[in-house]
Amino acid sequence: MKKNMGSADKGIRVIIALVIAALYFTNVIEGTLAYVLMALAIIFLLTSFVSFCPLYAPFGINTNKKK
Repeated sequence: MKKNMGSADKGIRVIIALVIAALYFTNVIEGTLAYVLMALAIIFLLTSFVSFCPLYAPFGINTNKKK
């Protein structure tokens, strides 16, 4: 897997995941929506840590500035 995510992408995904987690733990979101958003937050964190987004590959998107 080649890295296809830049630092801005990773930062935005981590912030979104933290916001979703905060909303979940403060009971602002509940039920099915909470589970779907928490799954999305986990995916965002995983893709941020490995610097690879599988959805970017088929579309040829690469935000990593290092060549």
